[in-house]
Amino acid sequence: MLSLKIVVAVVGILAVASTSDAQLVDKKALTLGAAKHIAAAAEADAKAKGARVVIAVVDDGGNLLLLERLDDTQVASVNVGIGKARTAAIFRRPSKVFEDQIRDGRVAALALPGATPLQGGIPIITTAR
Repeated sequence: MLSLKIVVAVVGILAVASTSDAQLVDKKALTLGAAKHIAAAAEADAKAKGARVVIAVVDDGGNLLLLERLDDTQVASVNVGIGKARTAAIFRRPSKVFEDQIRDGRVAALALPGATPLQGGIPIITTAR
């Protein structure tokens, strides 16, 4: 009797798995090559401005894909840069939006989990289908 219940459970799981395929969504994902291209453009811009920065590129879940710390950039900027990039990715807006909210008196923005309310994080948006 126990083995019959296991077989029924397995068949039930397989039936759910076959119908769940229809619920999957295709989405664009940032490749390492694209991340390198973005970082190279950011590095060129920073150098042209004489800025010492950390360049962090994350995926849509805020997970780090690529990190560069330009020469003479303080080590403390590494985690801040990752935080700014993650904020832009997971909230889908520039991290400056949160800095502006706090500056304008909406201090509740400080309580947002995972938000680094400092300018510099820019979301990567694509219109390609």
